[in-house]
Amino acid sequence: MPIVSISLNDEILKQIDSLQKNLGFSGRSDAIRAGIRSFVSEEKQKEDLSGSVNAILLVVHNDEYDNQVTDIKHSYEDLITMHLHSKIEGDKCMELFILKGESEPVGEITKKFQINKKMDTVKLVAL
Repeated sequence: MPIVSISLNDEILKQIDSLQKNLGFSGRSDAIRAGIRSFVSEEKQKEDLSGSVNAILLVVHNDEYDNQVTDIKHSYEDLITMHLHSKIEGDKCMELFILKGESEPVGEITKKFQINKKMDTVKLVAL
């Protein structure tokens, strides 16, 4: 099996160690591989979307980045049937978007949030 080196900050490393312990992984590598498999599977699901879809998009970020969320949101107003914004803890905000439209723009809005390094969590559930 090839070896790949990655750099992780202390917080992510603590979270991986916690997952390793709580989920019973034999080591950090197993926990990281499971995370990568999950990520690849989610991306494959998004690639396979076609036609008209209904979806839920969840985005978590620090409140100082509200303007970046708003900028992306305004580009896809015709796709968003409902948007909820909620403070969840401290400076964290949760955005919930209900989307209805063609698969291509659903994928586009998701990618715009995913590639923005200021977003903590981005999760798409297509129905």
